Amino acid sequence: MTIYLPIAELSVNIFIILGMGAAVGFLSGMFGVGGGFLITPLLIFYNVPPAIAVATGANQVVASSISGAITHFRRGTLDFKLGGVLLAGGLAGATLGIWIFQALQKLGQLDLIISILYVVLLTSVGTMMMWESVNAIRRARRNETLTLNRSGQHNWVHRLPIKMRFKKSKIYLSVIPVIGLGFGVGVLTSIMGVGGGFIMVPAMIYLLRIPTSVVVGTSLFQIIFVSTYATIIQAVVNHSVDIVLAFILMLAGVVAAQYGVRAGQKLKAEQLRALLAILILAVGVRLALDLFTPPADIYSIVRSGAVR
Repeated sequence: MTIYLPIAELSVNIFIILGMGAAVGFLSGMFGVGGGFLITPLLIFYNVPPAIAVATGANQVVASSISGAITHFRRGTLDFKLGGVLLAGGLAGATLGIWIFQALQKLGQLDLIISILYVVLLTSVGTMMMWESVNAIRRARRNETLTLNRSGQHNWVHRLPIKMRFKKSKIYLSVIPVIGLGFGVGVLTSIMGVGGGFIMVPAMIYLLRIPTSVVVGTSLFQIIFVSTYATIIQAVVNHSVDIVLAFILMLAGVVAAQYGVRAGQKLKAEQLRALLAILILAVGVRLALDLFTPPADIYSIVRSGAVR
């Protein structure tokens, strides 16, 4: 059964799109990630134009982030003040990202840049996650414990000026790195269609020394508004959000996420990280192969209105 996507301007098999949304939703529930870094490459693999894939894939991030943020709010593990500072940087970054997106689109280099960014980001993050996961599994087998730096310990980030006290997180921290982190994630959200949680969460824990208990909920809070803002601006400025495609993906993703949560509860934390690392690396390698493999049809014929 095929359905026509008006903005993407192509017909797709609705069951394949439902399968993509369900798969990403299941993995989002299992691993606790937004899924934007997975749905965008999958849509590109299915010949959806990268510009449409980036703008539309962000809707998947918004849907899963709202559900997660509500849960953390009820548990009292969401720092609104910290999230507001991250949001300020995120909105500024998303605005710059939209401008870069539009400039690359005019130059005709958007598809290439998106693919290169995904290859670099996914392979680097996947490699680091795999390294950490393998070490964690080895330590678990040897019954060794890893001593982590506590949230109260300081590094160079904590010596920066313009500090603010975040009572919920119980930290006294400069707003400069917080805004900078939000800004960077905002740029990635606009250009790549990712929520950025898989970058923001480790940075908040290991760089900013924010307590793990409030990191995930606060990150999701910021992602909701930045991804929504980026999606609206993409729709208004670049007309690259396909509502039909977004609705199908969200419908399948929300349902499948519930089963993913149940599956994730049956696995250990280090096993989940290892599986996620393998998945990220697989997507990154596939995109890299597409970049370097010569196409089957080297030449294409396009219709020009000026020629008769």
